[in-house]
Amino acid sequence: MIAHVVLFRPRADLPPAARNALADAFETALREIPSIRRARVGMRLLHGRAYEALMHVDYQYAAVLEFDDVAGLRAYLEHPAHQRLASQFFEVFEHALMYDFDLKDGTAGLVALLP
Repeated sequence: MIAHVVLFRPRADLPPAARNALADAFETALREIPSIRRARVGMRLLHGRAYEALMHVDYQYAAVLEFDDVAGLRAYLEHPAHQRLASQFFEVFEHALMYDFDLKDGTAGLVALLP
């Protein structure tokens, strides 16, 4: 499974219209891009662990989109609905990171990754 992971912090002065435009573009992408298998969005959870203080940037939100394979990810990234989503996204964030991961299940995945 391929995971497209986006960590982001919106601009502090983000107007409601920009937030709504981003949400609309995301909803359209989810509806129109068939290669998206699952999409989740959430807020950072702080619960008092020491590692929370180690972060240099507070990425308040995460979006995780899942695909069957790299071809599905590429289809998503090249789709016109994603182009509109990306355009809206780059207008609203202050800081963002985007990563793609090839995820494996359980310990077999971990063992396969270690040298």
